Amino acid sequence: MERNNTIMQFFEWHLEPDGSHWRRLKETATELQEKGISSIWIPPVTKASSPENNGYAPYDLYDLGEFNQKGSTRTKYGTKQELIEAIAALQDVGIKVYIDVVMNHKAGADETELIKVIEVDQEDRNEEISEPFEIEAWTKFTFPGRKGKYSSFEWGYEHFNGTDYDEKTEKSGIYKILGDNKGWSKHVDDENGNYDYLMLADIDYEHPEVKKEMIAWGKWLIDTLNCDGYRLDAIKHINHHFIREFAEEMRKHRGDDFYFVGEVWKTHLHACQKYLDHVDYQIDLFDVPLHYKLYEASKEGSDFDLTSIFDNTLVKAHPKNAVTFVDNHDTQPQESLESWVEDWFKPSAYALILLRKDGNPCLFYGDYYGISGPEPEEGKQEVLDRLLYARYDKAYGEQHDYFDDPNTIGWVRLGVNEHKHSGCAVVISNGEGGEKRMYVGERKAGQTWVDLTNSRDDQITIEENGYATFPVNGGSVSVWACHHSKE
Repeated sequence: MERNNTIMQFFEWHLEPDGSHWRRLKETATELQEKGISSIWIPPVTKASSPENNGYAPYDLYDLGEFNQKGSTRTKYGTKQELIEAIAALQDVGIKVYIDVVMNHKAGADETELIKVIEVDQEDRNEEISEPFEIEAWTKFTFPGRKGKYSSFEWGYEHFNGTDYDEKTEKSGIYKILGDNKGWSKHVDDENGNYDYLMLADIDYEHPEVKKEMIAWGKWLIDTLNCDGYRLDAIKHINHHFIREFAEEMRKHRGDDFYFVGEVWKTHLHACQKYLDHVDYQIDLFDVPLHYKLYEASKEGSDFDLTSIFDNTLVKAHPKNAVTFVDNHDTQPQESLESWVEDWFKPSAYALILLRKDGNPCLFYGDYYGISGPEPEEGKQEVLDRLLYARYDKAYGEQHDYFDDPNTIGWVRLGVNEHKHSGCAVVISNGEGGEKRMYVGERKAGQTWVDLTNSRDDQITIEENGYATFPVNGGSVSVWACHHSKE
């Protein structure tokens, strides 16, 4: 029987920058596979502007922890060799590996250049607020530590279209770089007038040399690490024509099953759909609208209408292109997109992504193992293990929803013939608790079902007609299934 797939994001923002993460990943491979994890999204693997940086300020894309640059040979997460070993260990147990690819900007330049710019309004980047003037910009990347190995390409101001700092005056702003064929890309998000510019030295994807180099690099990374897919960072800021071309080129190089999921941080479904149209459905997207519904539900408690939880979400509109998630490294407390789903609702939120037929769910390292940083939280490994078991072993077959009460919803999965103990009934309450009478199939008549989350210790016998009444505690989730787990 084909098992359900589950992605795990294997990092959180505040991991210790001690270079041990790739070793940790390698050591955990077998355990992750046993829990039903089928693919791992790992953090950016390229050398960043400092050994403490998480990888979202990329310096040298060809340095995977191999050259002594920017203060260390290793990256925050370890050395190139450790990375290669971790990927091999995961693939040996059948887990696919998706690499976080940051292609919007570069950081930590080797030299400055005197360049002509115009300052633009932060709120409307189409609005110029200065005459052309000269700044000293960090835009020259020569990678002296690597000495041209793997690629002789060096970056200069002509390969960027914006930067945010003038070394001469020590002033920050958004500076649009002037020159032939320069300007913001028109094929990006229209927030702030034009959202091509996000941070640091912004890569210019209208430049033919840049496109050629980045596509060559994408292929090199696949060949070097033998990975199975890419998670594309911050792509609402990158020319979507390039993203589509990049995906097409990587698949031509590696095969049609090379996987892509993109981060388009837009709260409205329509914006996500527009992006999928732009890239011709070549990539999946994280279901940001669903994340915000889960966040809202956790904040509003019993005032939230649970029957509306999937309204205007990507997983409802485009189930095959939705990667569902509860939280990630950006939504953690005090991070740039803070919207941390509250503790009491986390198990219910995970049930909503793990135990339904649609979407490709992603489990967050920080929810599983805990997060450190200014507002640390303990992990929820115990309850998440139970939900992962239910996904791996029980959540198969037809799905029937009982979304008929704003505070208590339920659904069933009827199971499949080739796995006679599959099938489950899920009940979620954000109020005082309650019960749902649901049909799980006559084939289940006489079976004893228990709550796999252990939040209730009832034993329920399925009636002759295939029905039973399934209870749930207030502010909680119960997952009812046959307790004979062995075939």
